[in-house]
Amino acid sequence: MSVEHNTREIEDGVVTDLRERMTYGSYLGLDSLLASQHPRSRPEHHDEMLFIIQHQTTELWLKLVIHELDDARRLLAADDLGAALKRIARVKHIQEVLTQQWSVLATLTPTEYAQFRGALEGASGFQSAQYRMVEFALGNKHERMLQVFESSPAEHAALAAELERPSLYDEFLRLLARHGHDVPAEVLERDVTKAHVYTESLVPVLQRIYEGAAEPGAPDWRAYETCEELVDLEDNFQLWRFRHLRTVTRTIGRKTGTGGSSGVDFLARALDLTFFPELYAVRTRIGT
Repeated sequence: MSVEHNTREIEDGVVTDLRERMTYGSYLGLDSLLASQHPRSRPEHHDEMLFIIQHQTTELWLKLVIHELDDARRLLAADDLGAALKRIARVKHIQEVLTQQWSVLATLTPTEYAQFRGALEGASGFQSAQYRMVEFALGNKHERMLQVFESSPAEHAALAAELERPSLYDEFLRLLARHGHDVPAEVLERDVTKAHVYTESLVPVLQRIYEGAAEPGAPDWRAYETCEELVDLEDNFQLWRFRHLRTVTRTIGRKTGTGGSSGVDFLARALDLTFFPELYAVRTRIGT
């Protein structure tokens, strides 16, 4: 290193002739990835690039979340709880990134957004097939949502397949049943194309798991750990929803959404949805 010129010399072993070699850019497909930002405002507004990249980045992270949740369910079905927990842990870190990046979009002021919002026409995050797949994978199924994707056969097919597949919670509860826990038949045999709803008879099963795992190494410790990981997933999801709500509120107030929704009120109602209701209900029972 040349201190005098404040430069770092390229080491002799560093490959500099990249002809006919796989490169960083070709491996990541950067030519197409970095050419996928197409502002629609005319004249092009400076801040539209932020809006596009924020949402494209979210979709990339959602693709990884789907990848991890797919494998977590496969592993749960194969009784490989340890590996499944690793997948879930990764999803939790991705959720943190997704929540934190709302702060970048929040730098977009109402005046700035208003100057290019019309260029979106009817495009809306409500139309994100990957977001719906994540919701379905976690158990918030809604068959009517498929109507939104009828114009996109590939997205419609993917979401329809996800509708038919057991959720992460379904697979965990099936694992508990295989390992001797008295999970009610109504839970194990439920129609997995419907959203999971609160089942009172499941709460005592979870209560026994929590109360039987007072010390690490107890027989129910891994089941207890998984319960808490699922609670983390839901808490993170709700934090993401809330941060979304607050970012929209500060940017467009109570305007109607670009996709035709009521906007803030529509987003606020999502905060009432829950993936794992019994894992919250059990907290009232423990110690009583």
